[in-house]
Amino acid sequence: MRVICDLMGSDRGPGELLRGVCAAAPLTDAQLILVGDREVILREAEEAGLDLGDFRLVHTGQVVTMEDDPLSAVRVKKESSMSVALHLLAVEEGDVMVSCGNTGALFTGATLLVRKVRGIQRAAIATVLPFSPPLLLLDSGANVEVNEEYLEQFAVMGSAYAARLFGLEQPRVGLLNNGTEPHKGTHVISEAYKRLSVCPRIRFVGNVEANMLPNDVCDVLVCDGFTGNILIKSIEGMASMMMGRLRGMFTANPVTRLSSMAVYKPLRGMKHDFDATEYGGSPLLGISRPVIKAHGSSNANAYKNAILKGIYYARTEVIRDIADAAEEFAAQKRAERENTKDSGWNDK
Repeated sequence: MRVICDLMGSDRGPGELLRGVCAAAPLTDAQLILVGDREVILREAEEAGLDLGDFRLVHTGQVVTMEDDPLSAVRVKKESSMSVALHLLAVEEGDVMVSCGNTGALFTGATLLVRKVRGIQRAAIATVLPFSPPLLLLDSGANVEVNEEYLEQFAVMGSAYAARLFGLEQPRVGLLNNGTEPHKGTHVISEAYKRLSVCPRIRFVGNVEANMLPNDVCDVLVCDGFTGNILIKSIEGMASMMMGRLRGMFTANPVTRLSSMAVYKPLRGMKHDFDATEYGGSPLLGISRPVIKAHGSSNANAYKNAILKGIYYARTEVIRDIADAAEEFAAQKRAERENTKDSGWNDK
């Protein structure tokens, strides 16, 4: 197993990611390939006292920033760490690629350089939400605008991944909406509801409202990337606010500090559950080879877990499952077109 690590373009810089790489190394037998500016990486490693002797280092002279236009970044910055890392994955010099960089550029680069699974129209970012039990959300940021067919494919891909990730035979798939009634939502959402209701590859449980998510109503939640990204950040912000208020409440005076000892372990467990760094990265479902998107502000622990998540994802058969589903999906659409043609001929 070879993991290609893009070390440039994150909010915290390559030094923090290097610490994540070094933390992941003892936990796996995979070869870790570091991609980025050699001079910067070696300087950061020396300052942090990190030994890079066991890692392969691939030098690149350009960096994709968070401000770069996604398409321009891929077309113009061909020697960036992100583009080179994706190229290494495409030519099979690695088995999985992990990046904290510009989401749009990574999505565009993966689509153009690594390519999608045949039959998949749009890849999607699949993110685990820390409910009990956990919930898989897609798309969480790749596709701002979608149509009903994209959402149907997201549901099929998400179901395939959730089956492997959560050990479920038939994951329950929900469609994020502003009401549970079939007619609620935009035209795209209502049309997607109709498609998902008759899709043979999934177990569709209907529309799901955001306030229902903690109640174990579904295992996979499907939406467009714009809505999904807002949902994730809203959950992160709410969790941060709640932990801050609890901390303030339990440290307000000697009595509350004493009482906090009784609930210390449960609170610590809750904090761990909502700690985004523990979940590492999110795979780009629908890309023909494993690509993991880690949070742009990932710390060492988050990047370590993103690497481990990438290794797990690469070792599963999820991409093959998605390819099989896409082939069946395409065959179904061909049959529908043929039936439409036959119906039209008979009407004449």
